[in-house]
Amino acid sequence: MAGEPQADCLFCKIIAKEVPATVVRETETTVAFRDINPQAPTHVLVIPKAHYPDAASLAAAEPLIAADILREAGEVAAGEGVDGSGYRIVFNTGAGAGQTVFHAHAHVLGGRGLNWPPG
Repeated sequence: MAGEPQADCLFCKIIAKEVPATVVRETETTVAFRDINPQAPTHVLVIPKAHYPDAASLAAAEPLIAADILREAGEVAAGEGVDGSGYRIVFNTGAGAGQTVFHAHAHVLGGRGLNWPPG
């Protein structure tokens, strides 16, 4: 069922504390933790506690939680000290866009120059 934890989802296991992660923030609806393969000095994932496979399905079903992710991304950037120099929020949606864990999540990247267009 949409929104329910999935037994085979890595991020659901992180939320349930079955898999360790370096958590930097947690709210009633979100968890933010460091990416295990960082692409920038600051690389934190912000995920909803509710399971949806991608950002589009989350936004359609739970727009307030989608907004929580964006708000928390800003809080992460501030906490990491990259809000003044600039940061990027990325939602990869689908395998062709680089999504490898099919649980909606935002990447917060900063701490170095981020070229445009992204690669």
